[in-house]
Parts: sequence; C-alpha cells; structure tokens
Amino acid sequence: MKLAPSLVSLSLEAVQNELLRGYDVLPDVYELPAHLFDALVARLPPLSLHKLQNEMPKWKRDEYDADECFTNGRKRTRHGSFNDAWRSLFKQRWAELVDQMEPADWQQAYWEVHLQNCIDDAAEVALLPSFDVKLGEIRISDAMLKFIGYEWQNDSSTSKFSKLYQHCKRFGHYMRSLRLQNVLCIEETCHLLKNSRLESLVLRWIRTKDHGMQSHGIKQFSVHASSFLDSNTVLPSEFSSFLSSGRCLYSLRFCDVRLDRNFAELVFNTLLDASSDLSILDLSDNEIAGWLSSFTWKYKGSAILSTGAAKSLASLRVLNLRGNNLHKEDADNLRHALVHMPALRTLDLSENPIGDAGLRHLLPFLVEASGKGFPLADLSLENCELSSNGVIEFLNTLSTLDKSLSSLSISDNRLGSHVAEALVKLMGTSVQVLNIGGVGLGSSGFRELQKVMSNSLKLVKIDISKNRGGIESAKFLSKLIECAPELVAVSAAYNLMPPESLTVICSALEVAKGNLGLLDLRGNNLDKLTNDASILVDLQRDGKLSIVFESSPTLDAPYDDEP
Repeated sequence: MKLAPSLVSLSLEAVQNELLRGYDVLPDVYELPAHLFDALVARLPPLSLHKLQNEMPKWKRDEYDADECFTNGRKRTRHGSFNDAWRSLFKQRWAELVDQMEPADWQQAYWEVHLQNCIDDAAEVALLPSFDVKLGEIRISDAMLKFIGYEWQNDSSTSKFSKLYQHCKRFGHYMRSLRLQNVLCIEETCHLLKNSRLESLVLRWIRTKDHGMQSHGIKQFSVHASSFLDSNTVLPSEFSSFLSSGRCLYSLRFCDVRLDRNFAELVFNTLLDASSDLSILDLSDNEIAGWLSSFTWKYKGSAILSTGAAKSLASLRVLNLRGNNLHKEDADNLRHALVHMPALRTLDLSENPIGDAGLRHLLPFLVEASGKGFPLADLSLENCELSSNGVIEFLNTLSTLDKSLSSLSISDNRLGSHVAEALVKLMGTSVQVLNIGGVGLGSSGFRELQKVMSNSLKLVKIDISKNRGGIESAKFLSKLIECAPELVAVSAAYNLMPPESLTVICSALEVAKGNLGLLDLRGNNLDKLTNDASILVDLQRDGKLSIVFESSPTLDAPYDDEP
C-alpha cells in the first residue's frame, strides 16, 4: 500500500504550486525554519528555484550563508544546498553531461545549457523555407517549458516564457560559451544576447550568401582573455580568410589571447593584404616580441605611401601594443611600420621594456610625423623601463617640434627629479593631457616644476600622483591652477602632502577662474582641516568642483608608490 504523504510534504507541495503560479509568497517562504526551507529548495523546479534564489533579500542571504550545518560529520555552509539543488536539476535533464563538468555555479551552468538548447531549436526552425518572422518570436517547445517547470500552466502564464527573446532576456547573462549556426549569424542575434558575458563563441557552417562575393560585413571583432589559437601551429585558413574578407572591418582586438610573435606576424601580414578601412588594432597583453622583423626587412627605407602596405594601414588610427614584452629591437622595427600609418592618432606602448634605446628609435618617426603633418596626438609609454637621460632627450625633442603631442603618459618610470626641467619646457607646448604619476619627482622635482612661466598653458588633465612631493607638490598645484585656465582634472594623490598644504591649495582655488572640476587629493596627510574645512565646502557648493579627499592615507587600499 502506498504511504500517505506527510503534512510537511503536502505543505511544501502547496508552497511550490503557489510559487509556480507566480503568487507573491516569497516573504513568507523566507521566514520558514531552516530545515523546511532546505527541503523546499531541494524539490523546486528550475524557474521557481531561480526566483527563490535571485529574489532572496540581503538579510536572508547573509543569514543563509552564515548558518552552517553538518553533513556526514563535516561542516559546510547551507548556501551549498542551492548549488546542490541546481546540480540535481542539471543531472535530471542532462545526465550525460553532468560528469563531464564541475562548474563552481551550477545555476549558471543550467541556464547556459538551457539557452543553448533553445537557440539550437530556433536554428532548426529558422532553416525552414516557411520561416518568415523574427528570431526572437520563435516559440519555445512545450517540452522545453516542461523542463523548467511550466508544463501544466495555461497560455496566459506561459506567455512570459513562450518565445526565444524572453528566454534570452531572462537568462542571457548566464551565457559564457555559445555555438551559433550560420542562419543565426545576423544582427538580431547580437541584440538578443546583448546582456551575455561570452568567453567562447563557435560559429558553424559560415557561408556567404553569394559565393562569388568573398567578403563579410562585420565591423567590430573582439576576442578577450581566450586561448583560441594556442593549439595551432599555423593560422587556420578559415580564420585568415575571415580577416582578409573583412571589407567593413573597423575594429580588431585580440587582447590577452596568448598570441606569440608568429601568430601576430601572420595576423598582421593578413591585414596587409586586406583592403578594409581598419581604424583600431589592439594586440595588447600578448607575447609578440619580434613580430615586425619581416615587415622591416620588406619595407625598410620605403617612402611613405609608396608601397602596397600603405593601402591597408593608411586608415589605422589606434594601435595598442601594451604589455607585449617588446624590446628596443621591436621599437626599431615598429618605427619602419609606423611611417605607413599616416592616420595614426593613438599609440600605446606601455608596459614594454623598450628602455632608452627603444625610445631613441622612435624619435626619428616623431620628428618626421610632425614635419609631414601626421595626426599622432596620443602616446603612452608607461612602465617602459625608461631613465631620466632618455626621457630628457625625448621631451626636449618634443618641445622643439612644430606639432607636438596633445597627450603623453610616461608614468611609472624611474626618472627622478632631473626630468623636471624638460617637463617645464613640454608644458609650454600644446600638450593637453600629461601623466607623470609615479616617476619619482620628489620635493626638488616639484620645486623645479614651479618655474613654469606661461599664463596660458594648454593643459586640460594632469596626473602628478605617487611622487612624494610633500608641500612642494601643493605649491606646484597652486601655480598650475593659476597658469592653466583650461584645466579640468588633476590627480595629486599620494604625495605625502602635510596638513598645511590645504591652505596653499585652497588659496589658489579661491581666486581661480578656470574650469577645474575634479581634484584628487587621496592618500595625503591632510588630517587637520580646521579653518580650511569651510573653504572646501564653499568651493564644492556650486557643484562645479569635486574634491576627492580622505583625511588619512590608511583609509585607502594598500599602496606602493615605488615606480
């Protein structure tokens, strides 16, 4: 004889049904005793469990995470019961997959595979000759709805989950990996999955509509933190074809994808043979030292715009090579490639150990670019193992050019105070954005910087943080506020400013007639406001000026100001 269900079992089933119907019983559910709450979690279908977990208030979540129980004599957090419930639901639906994976978050894994199934079903529908609606309007099958707990609901209830776009909107942010058939490689798919957090994308059966037209219309292609090429010894022919047929390709980014010099060279050479109007090329955070050696051999000494390479590089405006372990030889090779990029505006070489020798290799290009009217305006050389000698020579050269840079960052290089005189000359040019944070200026360096004489500096933003300038950094800041009427933002954080620095800064701010909107004074010893407190309040009262200020550097995260 079948045993009659217990009162507890019947009660939990009633609560489960209320949740499925969408009634607002959650406040009462969260008040259930721990053992009943865990029992309910273990029996809920996916949609109800999803709602119960995601709408749990913070007080309950904190209590739930902190409340520990014992299982088989071992302590674990009760939060694990949610993950256990999701793993059980995953196993019920995809038993063949559960042993092949061990995710940290089974809820994320469940909805990712569910949405992939929905997308695969939609692809089959979209392939039918009779298909004539938007992808998002494709109906989800009854079998799929049954899996997530809606098998017995009426049409009015299933309307919330009956179509593909509703599932993409609700569960898209769980997607980390996605497979797409060619029929779904359209713009609408991008909109359907706009809230996804993809780490892996596989495109299947890609074909052009017209086999005689070897091109595609993709404008931006970006791969971040992936290793999709590291198992190959040559650039896959399909991928090479994809790059070379990108007539509309505007932005190409391969960031932290473990590119080595050979792959980078193959990618670059493929782009040389393409005829796209590429504007942005980002190869940051890889290991591509030596990647331009063959380019130099082919094109060294060529006149600007005289070779075929210029056709594909002429439109490039942004080149990001940050963090690629490039050395002085790479800087020399790069110089010969740069002359074929007449539209280049932004070059980022930060976090590459090119040293002074590499910097000197770039100087001839900068001089030539200025003379020929090249638009190069933004150069980043942060943490490049530069010394004061190399940077002084570099800055003195920039200061004599007809058209200097508008933005320069040389932060986090060990330069010392000797570079200050050359910086004074540079600030008298057209430079608008200057980052000299963490270069070791010290008090003597800021004392030299105070010799800036111009009353019409073009500076708009400047970073002088992490330089241990003390009171002298405050005096320079005071002089800068006076001499740079267009100044909008200043970072003077972590300069060991003593309390009396506030008087110096406030005096300058009171008489300033410029546009200063942000002043960062974090991490200084400004702990005695006294009479200056009311001045700071008045200065910020009109809403135009924001002063980021904390009374003690210990309130900030641990900080090491060594460059």
